[in-house]
Amino acid sequence: MNKYLLEIGTEELAYKFIPSAMEQLKTEFSKLLEENKISFSEIKIYATPRRLAVLIEDISDKQKDAEKLIKGPIASIAYDENGSLTKAATGFANKNNVSTESLFKQDNYIWAKIEQKGQYTKDILKSLVPEIISKLKGTHFMRWADLDVKFQRPVRWIVSLFNSEIIEFEYAGVKASNITRGHRFYAQKEIILNTPDEYLPKLETANVIADVEKRKKTIIKLANEKAKEINADIVMEEGLLDEVTFITEWPVPVICSFNEKYLQIPEKVAVTVMAVHQRYFPLYKDGKLLNKFITVSNYPGDTFDNIKAGNERVVTARLEDAIFFVHEDTQKSLISYLDDLKGITFQKGLGSMYDKTQRIVVLSKYLAKELNAPLNSIERTALLCKADLVTKLVFEFTELQGYIGCDYAIRSGETKEVAKGIMEHYFPLNADSPAAEGIEGQIVGIADKIDTITAVFADGRKVSGSQDPLGIRRAALGILKTVIKKNLKINLSALIKLAIDNMPVKIDDKEKLYNTIREFLVNRLIIMLSDSYKHDVLEAGSENKEVLSDLQDFTLRLNLITEILSKPNYSQFHEAINRIIRIIKNEKEFSTVQENLFVNNQEKDLYREIKLIDENKLNYEQLSDKLFKLIPFISEFFDKVLVMDENENIKKNRINLLNAVKVKFDKIADFSKIVF
Repeated sequence: MNKYLLEIGTEELAYKFIPSAMEQLKTEFSKLLEENKISFSEIKIYATPRRLAVLIEDISDKQKDAEKLIKGPIASIAYDENGSLTKAATGFANKNNVSTESLFKQDNYIWAKIEQKGQYTKDILKSLVPEIISKLKGTHFMRWADLDVKFQRPVRWIVSLFNSEIIEFEYAGVKASNITRGHRFYAQKEIILNTPDEYLPKLETANVIADVEKRKKTIIKLANEKAKEINADIVMEEGLLDEVTFITEWPVPVICSFNEKYLQIPEKVAVTVMAVHQRYFPLYKDGKLLNKFITVSNYPGDTFDNIKAGNERVVTARLEDAIFFVHEDTQKSLISYLDDLKGITFQKGLGSMYDKTQRIVVLSKYLAKELNAPLNSIERTALLCKADLVTKLVFEFTELQGYIGCDYAIRSGETKEVAKGIMEHYFPLNADSPAAEGIEGQIVGIADKIDTITAVFADGRKVSGSQDPLGIRRAALGILKTVIKKNLKINLSALIKLAIDNMPVKIDDKEKLYNTIREFLVNRLIIMLSDSYKHDVLEAGSENKEVLSDLQDFTLRLNLITEILSKPNYSQFHEAINRIIRIIKNEKEFSTVQENLFVNNQEKDLYREIKLIDENKLNYEQLSDKLFKLIPFISEFFDKVLVMDENENIKKNRINLLNAVKVKFDKIADFSKIVF
């Protein structure tokens, strides 16, 4: 079967671009083949820092031949009074390269049937592959030499091979060939490929593992074997593992070490230096960090002394800085840094970080009282939560804010609850990370995030697909996730209003600002829960109540609505409540039902039944059961009673009766939003 191989050889690509480029290549080649009706079985994408490659399996030789019908002039124009073809008809035939004898009449028009011969796949690839390469997108694209084209890094070679035949084209001044290159340090600079099947094995002999997944598994296997040599355990965070995979072609793990004295600094600092700044894998023994790490070299040689020494020298310099900063920072207590926050602007016009801290304290104390939580530890956490921002260590390692505050709080004699709260008030760090465990971190984190969100909107800044000032989408997710996951009874509507009142800027229309923030949070809530609940269920549960006042109530109702929809007799339930909603939807005012205006027994029966339902005293399960039992009475009412009676008083009373029924259903949801 036919195979096609494309390889774009480059200078070292930025690792963040590689997975995006792989996805783009697969998408674009799939589109090319499908749009051109070229059959294939699979598209495989390979990549290293110096190459992006596409291998298409079982690709057809050519497009299938096809017949195409082309519509010509209307019959009255195509034929004269004698039934002969006119110039309009013969011109149509000539234009489409068909004989006049092949024209036929259908639906009062003349038509031509054209046989389209399928193009050869090689010709299509030659024409369109350069377009695909030029369509690749990413950050920091560059021009080089005197070329007009741009790419992530300069293109140095291109392989374009259909079976054993070179598909010739030129891109960025480079002509496609069947010659690839091995590892940068491989002695033989050029490798001739006779067929696409030779691509992976020949590269591997040239110290290049082009298959990304195979390279990742190789790193995992070899690194774990290295760790076992010294009876250590390796921690391989997925993001770091991916990064190391994308910056190597021939991964070889090397064990390095540093002076044990650097283990005195906070573990998070040492790990960050190794993993984030230097792309090393930390090593542990019995759960404790060792003064050893694994670096993955991209080197096919036999001796690694220079690599080991170089990496140890670099990490020592970074750790030496860290231990110096820790020593300097801890000369005074964490609380001593509080006043220094006055020198850091939170946002222009919105005060300093010290001002923000004071607002966080106010909001945190309010929440602590609402939840009957430990006020002293929460207030202390709120006061100290941003103090580490002015320390030397956080200035150098900004990603460690919170973690450093936790460590310094313990060194300063703060309680473990306060220290943990300082670290956790930033949680959750992303959509997949956990919420804060301690109540201090939960409350102070919510206060911090709602203050940031309120400040952004109070400042008149816009949130769009490309703009997320101060990361308020993530902040909103953090608030909602914490409240729901930790079962906190927090009225977010009241909290927003308090945050607005505490803003340091003049707000002309507080109600408008509140509605803007409320809408933003509700939209984020719907998006967050969309994986767990259907959209119409979310809409039904959010339209009938102010969901931000009680998120626990909202999730309870969503679960109940989902359960109600699964019941076998839901169709009668749905029709009953939606018939009521349709009848009374245009009514503006309702009043008390008057029993003396009842004419039919069905009115009396329905009213008797709804009076037995006190929606404010029943839990949702109990209310749901009683509403299902109410359905026969609603059906009987509609079968025997005409709501729009000629007597205006009777008509109005019946509408009031239906509204009294609707109020019971509204306690759970707005069932008009359910698609059924």
